[in-house]
Amino acid sequence: MRIIKSETITETIKELCIKGACHLPTDVYNRLLEAISTEDSPVSKHTLEILKENADIAASNQEPICQDTGMACIFVEIGQEVYVDGNLTEAINEGVRQGYTEGYLRKSVVNDPVFDRINTKDNTPAIIHYDIVPGNKLKITVAPKGFGSENMCQVKMLKPSDGIEGVKDFILKVVEDAGPNPCPPIVIGVGIGGTFDHVTYLAKKAMIKKIEEHHPDPRYRALEEEMLEKVNATGIGPAGFGGKTTALALHVETCPTHIAGLPCAVAICCHVSRHQEVTL
Repeated sequence: MRIIKSETITETIKELCIKGACHLPTDVYNRLLEAISTEDSPVSKHTLEILKENADIAASNQEPICQDTGMACIFVEIGQEVYVDGNLTEAINEGVRQGYTEGYLRKSVVNDPVFDRINTKDNTPAIIHYDIVPGNKLKITVAPKGFGSENMCQVKMLKPSDGIEGVKDFILKVVEDAGPNPCPPIVIGVGIGGTFDHVTYLAKKAMIKKIEEHHPDPRYRALEEEMLEKVNATGIGPAGFGGKTTALALHVETCPTHIAGLPCAVAICCHVSRHQEVTL
């Protein structure tokens, strides 16, 4: 059994929150550079260049890439041979509290979704997903999620008879409904299978995958490639100015499901696809 102190987790979360807000992940940044080199529309190319300049300034000045520093979404893979000395959830939320306070990041979380809506003033509580895995490691991924793009996400309980064409149609519908609102070029995560609640988790997991990653099943990899091409053919383009760079990436995560269902969720992230991870 390996012991990890809660203080170590808090410090790690704090650092990831600050880094995640100010630094575009390397894979996303490199894909942005590729998009600049391949975009044909002068207006859209210039827009992409501005986004790159913004990311460069943010990184060099240690300032947020976007004024919406998001709600902290935390993905935790905890090895079954790990013992956390302290309360893990409290340690994570304390890390978020310290990160958003000491990093001077905008606090955007309200205490009640409908009635009070009073700002908690430290961006807690975080949304935390736990996954128990083999081994003695603790992997933490912090993905601050802005709500300009979060509000564009959708889930639909398709019928099995809708099949793959129903999935494709739904993905395109979500992107077209979103239009320029999520600040494209976007990163898209698609969840297929499971249940109503689990499929949205799959979509979020897909959304934060490395740009170069693909689904291990060649059929779903082909779906990823086909739908990325179709999304970019919509002509929405960077900031909605047209062109062929509506999305930087599209990833799919799947899960077994019930004979009567075909759940599908589409998670959309803006070009500031913020996520940072550490393995302790």
